[in-house]
Amino acid sequence: MTAISVELRSAVPPYEQIRSQISSLIAIGSLAPGSRLPTVRSLAADLGIAAGTVARAYKELETAGLIESRRRNGTVVLAPGDAPPPEVLAAVEHLAETARKAGVDGETVLQLLRGRLK
Repeated sequence: MTAISVELRSAVPPYEQIRSQISSLIAIGSLAPGSRLPTVRSLAADLGIAAGTVARAYKELETAGLIESRRRNGTVVLAPGDAPPPEVLAAVEHLAETARKAGVDGETVLQLLRGRLK
């Protein structure tokens, strides 16, 4: 896998840096469908951060439909057809960033989104 790095002095939380980098690698094809990602513990050790930070990044990538954690096969990149369209991912990314900047918590954003989708 292409190197992932975390800048601890950045205003962007480490989990978001990891999520963003992996998402970008998938989008440009550097991580092909079926590619296995490092284990949470392995990547955390490589980056010198807590395993929970990597787990949060992986969870968000899984929620976005970009990866899937499989018991015996580890965490793998999903095929593009299995993931939401890029424009939806971009819109979700924009929404998340806007909410963070405005100080709106995730649960409130989810409630607003659920209301709009009804």
